[in-house]
Parts: sequence; C-alpha cells; structure tokens
Amino acid sequence: MNIFITGATGLVGSALCKKLKRVHTLSVLTRDTQSAEQKLGNELCYVNDVSNINFNTIDCVINLAGEPIVNKRWSSQQKQKIRDSRIGLTQQISDAIMQCDTPPHTFISGSAIGYYGRQGSQLINEQYEKIHPEFSHTLCDDWEQAALSAQSQHTRVCVIRTGIVLASHGGALAKMLPPFKLGLGGPIASGEQGMSWIHLDDMVSLLEFTLETPHLNGAINATAPSPVSNYNFSKILAKALHRPAILPMPAWVLNILMGEMADLLIHGQFVLPQKLVDAGFAFTYPTLSKALDSLT
Repeated sequence: MNIFITGATGLVGSALCKKLKRVHTLSVLTRDTQSAEQKLGNELCYVNDVSNINFNTIDCVINLAGEPIVNKRWSSQQKQKIRDSRIGLTQQISDAIMQCDTPPHTFISGSAIGYYGRQGSQLINEQYEKIHPEFSHTLCDDWEQAALSAQSQHTRVCVIRTGIVLASHGGALAKMLPPFKLGLGGPIASGEQGMSWIHLDDMVSLLEFTLETPHLNGAINATAPSPVSNYNFSKILAKALHRPAILPMPAWVLNILMGEMADLLIHGQFVLPQKLVDAGFAFTYPTLSKALDSLT
C-alpha cells in the first residue's frame, strides 16, 4: 500500500515507520527532511507540506502529528498551539481527502483517552458517554470531529484514543525511570486515579491491525486490557526496578509546578480496549508487570 504518515518522527510514528516500511511504500510529512531521513531511512518519501501529496494515489493516511501536550505549562497561547497542531492539520487532510476522485480507503487519526476527561474508578469503553468536559476532552473531541469529516462510503475513519505509551527510550516511562531507579519514586496525589497504558510494541501492532481490519471504524481505545491505579503502577514499576516506592507527590505540589496541566496526573481514567478485543487483537503485553519487565 501507499501510506502517508504525519508525526513520523515521534515515539510511536518512528516505531511504526520502521515496521511498515518493510512491506509498504511510505510518504511522511516533516519540517526537517534531513533530520527525518537520518532517523527513518532513505527508503521513504519526504514532503514538507500536505499540499505536496496527491491523495488520489494514497491508500491509507495515518495522522499522528501534534505538539507535545506536556512540554510546557498550559498558557492560553500554549493551549492554542496544542489545538492548532492537531485540529488544523487534521482538517487540512480531511479536506484533501474529500476533494479526491479516488480517495484513500482508510484514514487513521490520533486522539487520546483524555477525550473522556476525569472519570474516577469507572471502567470505560468506547460506548461510554458520561464525559467530563475539560480541556483534554474538548481538544480530543474537536480533533476527532476534524478527522471524521473525511468519512464517506469510500473512506473509513478510525480515531485512536491512545493511553500512556510505555517505552524505555521516550515518553512518560523514560521520565519516570530516573527517580524510581534512585528510590525516589512513589504515588501521585491520592494514587487512586486510573492509569491506562500500552506498551509501544502493542501500540504499533494495533495501528497495523486497524489498517488491516476493514470493519473497524470510529473511536478505538488504544490501551492495554488491564488499566491500573497510579498507586499500583508505582508499586509494579518499583518492583521491576528492585527499588522502594515510598515518596508520594502531593497534588498541591503538582498544581504549583504545572498549573492546570497537573490535572493529567492527578486525575485519570480506567479505559478498556473493547473494540480491539472484540475484533480479535492479541496483546503481547496485556499486563503491566509483563510490559515493565520488558522495558526496565
């Protein structure tokens, strides 16, 4: 297949490209062609603008681009940057698809479990409708709607609500490992908030599975089938590292350090990948202990 990918140099995107380029022809959107080629290889086609892609020749679009959500404090300006980097580009792709005579048969676009907002101890699948309206929800909802506007009888659209992606060389786990290795890790706030996670290898596999499973469409939760509380996550990570986890991080400290963005850590969701399970997707790392043992 001819596949167009955005966000190809990110944690998930680079791992996905490495796997897909073995059997597919890939074009990627990048602002720095030289850097992207060094990271991803010279077998790919690199473009610096969506307008440089003829979507009539593309079989599938995988849209993973977006300003990192936790890089900077959420000022009004930063929130707008986060929104524009996701929604603006996604809408541009959807508009291009809608103008095609022979559009891509599949459009897989990013989203996040932040769509659900804070949810306490409730178990959530894709059918859950009691949404907590906050920035993470409005961001993801608008992002998803921009992608879904490309849906037609010719193009199926899947929006991937991604959880916390675990990898040893990047993402949330890489930031957590140093203090935990020093025995300075511990639960955050109450520790009762849900942490819905997924191993990077399973994240890449489920994207490929979604691409190859024509009946999948709409919202898809990209999380392992065993979400845990933050307290249990801390315990299991400490055990994998043979270290204690006895130093909690109070909510008020996070609020001072991070402002509104602290809500992502203080609150959470217990999310289940019901659509993937029903479709027969097999997780290599269904439990957190197995995932962390492979990464630490």
